[in-house]
Amino acid sequence: MQGLYALKPWYTRRLGRAVAAAERRGLSPDVFTLAGVLAAAAAGGALALGWWWAALPLLALRLAGANLDGAVARARGVSRPWGFVLNELGDRAGDLLMWAGLAWWAAQHSTAALVAVLVATVAATLPTFASLSAAGAGATRVNGGPLGKTERCALAVLGCAVPSWLVGISVVVVVGSLATAALRLRTARGELRP
Repeated sequence: MQGLYALKPWYTRRLGRAVAAAERRGLSPDVFTLAGVLAAAAAGGALALGWWWAALPLLALRLAGANLDGAVARARGVSRPWGFVLNELGDRAGDLLMWAGLAWWAAQHSTAALVAVLVATVAATLPTFASLSAAGAGATRVNGGPLGKTERCALAVLGCAVPSWLVGISVVVVVGSLATAALRLRTARGELRP
């Protein structure tokens, strides 16, 4: 079950010109990691102000940066373990910046919405913890699932656009994150079983 992650190959093809241009110019994949984090910071600011219409393209840029760093590294043949670390740090920073903006927006509406978004923020880290823990034990790094990075971005924009849905959206994030983490761990367990 891949969720919107199944669209990654399609999205990568849409970004093909950017990959080719980066390859021609010899750009570092780290430039795209940084661009993704900066886009996430701007999106977090837009979410904090309730500007869902501005957050939407900024989160698309955030996802593009997260996609391009790996695509450029592979195209240029410069993949490296430290690049993996930077990619993961960039993804986590991007998530936290987005959720911080949404938490600020939620605080403007109700304490219940703020608490729900904060709980969702913590739950949203579980799929990555599951994947990285399994990868540390030698399993394949698993992505996707019913609630991955792309779904979290879409739900954050929806929560900003319709603040009265923030608690319900947060519940979806918590349940979806738990399910995604469980599925990733089940996959890893099957792979690591002697």
